[in-house]
Amino acid sequence: MSNTSETRSTTVHSVDRAISILQVLARRGAVGVTPISEELGVHKSTVFRLLATLEARGLVEQNATRGHYQLGYGVIQLAAGATRKHDISVTSRPICMALADAVGETVNIVINDGEEAITIDQVIGSAEITSVNWVGQRSPLHTTASGKVFLATMSPEDRRRILEGGLERYTEETVVDPALLEEQLAEVRKLGYAYSADEHEIGLTGVAAPIRSLGGGVIAAVVASGPSFRITSEKVPELAEHVLAAAAAISERNGFPKAE
Repeated sequence: MSNTSETRSTTVHSVDRAISILQVLARRGAVGVTPISEELGVHKSTVFRLLATLEARGLVEQNATRGHYQLGYGVIQLAAGATRKHDISVTSRPICMALADAVGETVNIVINDGEEAITIDQVIGSAEITSVNWVGQRSPLHTTASGKVFLATMSPEDRRRILEGGLERYTEETVVDPALLEEQLAEVRKLGYAYSADEHEIGLTGVAAPIRSLGGGVIAAVVASGPSFRITSEKVPELAEHVLAAAAAISERNGFPKAE
């Protein structure tokens, strides 16, 4: 029984790595074994073996430059089976539901719309006291956790334009000093997540992490939010672990390679 379980685990791991290889090829085009190995942190012999299997099934092919691999026509056949239009709110919902159940807080999917963040989907947590329905509502980027994710990951030029355009104060906790906000955004890039407490609305705290596309760009953010008395600063790191895991899972569904 133990050997059977170990074999199944190894097989699943190989499938996971094979999918990551396909995602790398979709993003980078024709590439050799070594760059794939380095990006995924997988031994070259393992990458070569998986590429050979994918090539045999028509999902990968070698181009004119021998040793460089690219997606094969078999991928087109698979893509033809995806008839439902891609929608981030649809693909993320099962993960958001699991996150809301795990942490007991409200979970939102937020996108960047110019100089504002707009919530496009929400899952209510199990806690008795929850935040209001934010779907369709907009908020300035500098006042929320999701907005700080977008500010931290946009180009320096776009970020400077927004920060130097004047930051409106919504509460006593709103950060309106561009220099101080830049320090916070640097920390967001370091930690991989952002959090905001009482900055847009008194009594509301949120923790957000970026959702990435196939090419690695930030296309949305997943946010867990709730009353500030419940989400204290001491509890933020633990909540952030759950949010980061959810963001990574949603990003994988959008084609972003899974980290080893």
